[in-house]
Amino acid sequence: MTINIPKLKHTESGNFFLMAGPCAIEGEEMAMGIAEELVRISDRLQIPLIFKGSYRKANRSRKDSFTGIGDEKALKILAKVGETFGIPTVTDIHETHEAAMAAEYVDVLQIPAFLCRQTDLLIAAAQTGKVVNIKKGQFLSGESMKFAVEKIQESGNPNVILTDRGNSFGYSDLVVDFRNITIMRGNQVPVVMDVTHSLQQPNQSSGVTGGRPALIETIAKAAIAVGADGLFIETHPEPLTARSDGANMLPLAELEGLMRQLIRIREAIR
Repeated sequence: MTINIPKLKHTESGNFFLMAGPCAIEGEEMAMGIAEELVRISDRLQIPLIFKGSYRKANRSRKDSFTGIGDEKALKILAKVGETFGIPTVTDIHETHEAAMAAEYVDVLQIPAFLCRQTDLLIAAAQTGKVVNIKKGQFLSGESMKFAVEKIQESGNPNVILTDRGNSFGYSDLVVDFRNITIMRGNQVPVVMDVTHSLQQPNQSSGVTGGRPALIETIAKAAIAVGADGLFIETHPEPLTARSDGANMLPLAELEGLMRQLIRIREAIR
């Protein structure tokens, strides 16, 4: 399935597309360094790339958790990444007034999973004219996401992506039901598997989210095998030093090897 994303390269390769980058923008040098390596890998392997980075982390377990370096500062860094490397960028928004603000800097607006039923937020994102990536709530079935798609499309914006990130019942873990990828593709929109967030272990007693990064390869391979159009992977040169979600990130040095394996699976099912 195709979607009109500005500056998206390698769309004729037949590969899945990749949303990748750090969980949060921690600084310009860090963001530019990760983007440079992602572009090198995506150009070499002909993978359509969208650079991901949150300008602010609004959903944190503890009040003292890192939330960002400042909205405008982080958004300007995302804009610089896009301009420097000629690639699209994506960031998440949390409230209606953020839609127009973020849309000035990025190409894709992302709706966090916990907020996917917030009608006013979806409409505000749609009305910017940007591509809207909606993450499926951990509390919803794949079937339920048709209503989120309709909210965007009925607001006059046809450019919608759906992203799965597993299902949770609040017991500090998530379960991926791969039926949801096929079910959500029935809405005739691209469907993405959020590989790293689906391996989170939220609501830990410490107040810091855990994760199972050893299973990144497993989830990614299964997603491509069942027909996911794209993958969402948070990556960092040193996940243990990342200021947000380091427990479930993929080390940047391991990304290219994983992509090569996934391309072979994609070729096999085609």
